Amino acid sequence: MSADDTIGWDDFMRVDLRVGRVVSAEPFPQARRPAYILHVDFGPELGVRKSSAQITAQYTPEALVGRLVVGVVNFPPKQIGPLMSECLVTGFHDADGHVRLCVPDGDVAPGTRLL
Repeated sequence: MSADDTIGWDDFMRVDLRVGRVVSAEPFPQARRPAYILHVDFGPELGVRKSSAQITAQYTPEALVGRLVVGVVNFPPKQIGPLMSECLVTGFHDADGHVRLCVPDGDVAPGTRLL
């Protein structure tokens, strides 16, 4: 990383990362790559938002329901096939190139902002 790659605190704070709880997950057969449609509850202020997530290699829909995730909630909505994605659920690529979800270390209320 070079000095040109650094950002300030204000830059970081512009990305609104919140904890959400997956309330439903279903296959997304219209997606170009295998994906699920997630409905994530980000608490009373933001409500439930939809997202497409390419996490089928590591998770089943049943295993996702009730899980806490971290999502970016201030991107503009994005059309993904027939789905209007309203947030970006975050994750990391593992050694095999599959996405592993970014999750809080313990129980955190939906809607809590990452600092």
